[in-house]
This record gives sequence, C-alpha cells and structure tokens, in this order.
Amino acid sequence: MPNTYSQLYAQIVFEVKGRQNLIPKARKEQLQKYITGIISERGQKLMAVNCMPDHTHLFVGFSPTMALSDLVHDVKRATSIWIKESKL
Repeated sequence: MPNTYSQLYAQIVFEVKGRQNLIPKARKEQLQKYITGIISERGQKLMAVNCMPDHTHLFVGFSPTMALSDLVHDVKRATSIWIKESKL
C-alpha cells in the first residue's frame, strides 16, 4: 500500500542491579540526555524518560523496521558503559 505508515510504542523499564540507589539526583539529567542521544542516533523517538535512583522508565516510539530487543540492548550497553566511566 502506498503511503502507509506504522509507529510502534513501548514502555521500557531498566533497574539497577540489586535495586541499589546508584543514580544520584545530581546526575539524573545527564543520564536522561545521554539516553535521549542513544535513541535519537538509532532514528527512533523518545517520548518520555524518567530516571529514579534505582530504575529508569522510557517510553519510546519506534519503527517496525527496528527490533525492540536491539534498541534495548543498545541502550543498556551504552548506559552501563557511561555509568562505569562516570564512576557512579
């Protein structure tokens, strides 16, 4: 069908290992911006993000051409590396 468009939406929740309070309030905004950049680089839309001390909520609009599992893997991997490098 010409001019047919699809958009999928998913809520993703990541928790810190052991539900430890590792995300300080002072770094929350930096982490949210970092996650926004990761999702934007993949050509997807971040509708909402909220980081809590022990978990993060994402609401993502993504294209059916991208596997949700690949997007989740990319975000988890990149944020884990960022958190370790930032020594949170």
